[in-house]
Amino acid sequence: MLREDTVFGPIRSRRLGNSLGINLLPREGKLCNFDCIYCECGWNADGRGDTRLPDRDEVRRQLEAKLSALAAEGIPVDSITFSGDGEPTLHPDFPGIVDDTIALRDRFYPRAAVSVLSNATRVHIDAVFQALRKVDAPILKLDASTEALCALINRPAPGYDPAAVVKALERFDGDFILQTMFLRAPFFDSAAPEVLLPWMDVVRRLHPRQVMVYTLDRPAPLEGLSAFSAAELKELVQPLVNEGYNIQIRA
Repeated sequence: MLREDTVFGPIRSRRLGNSLGINLLPREGKLCNFDCIYCECGWNADGRGDTRLPDRDEVRRQLEAKLSALAAEGIPVDSITFSGDGEPTLHPDFPGIVDDTIALRDRFYPRAAVSVLSNATRVHIDAVFQALRKVDAPILKLDASTEALCALINRPAPGYDPAAVVKALERFDGDFILQTMFLRAPFFDSAAPEVLLPWMDVVRRLHPRQVMVYTLDRPAPLEGLSAFSAAELKELVQPLVNEGYNIQIRA
């Protein structure tokens, strides 16, 4: 499902509560350096061809108007969330837009979190890293630990190296949220030892302040995928829970 507005919602999120979304990508298309088999926005190739990105002033104006209207109506906002139709950090003005968003949050909803849902492919860029350090909830994806496995589930653009992403994530010193999709496909199983055990080692290496483990709850572009139950997820991550990691399960 493509988001056709730059600022949308708020919508009820199983992870973030009442979430007001910011889509920094084309309003009638999809722009991402991943092409995940489970993406609710569909395949990159199915985007409608729109390539225009909203500029910084446009995002600020729309966000200010929306927050002002919501505050006047007394509608709660738990999170202002960068998500949308692809990877938000691809926007060239992402750092400046984060600054604008924090300022507007402080003005209208000072108790709301500013969150970013990102595939972590650009955290090695210092300006992106510094922007992510400013937000309350940098939620950074890592679904698998090797190039071969990521090629199956994320279908990234050429050059993606999960080992380099993990190294870049070390700069957070654990002050971020790691997000991982657990699913089964005919050619991929998050519960398989070759997937699960190396992923656990990455969690131990990065020691994020929280790990969000979630599974399918919306239609996916690829047929044949199946979700895990909450009980299955709990069993799979129990060793990390026993070691003291903060694991949040969403099923």
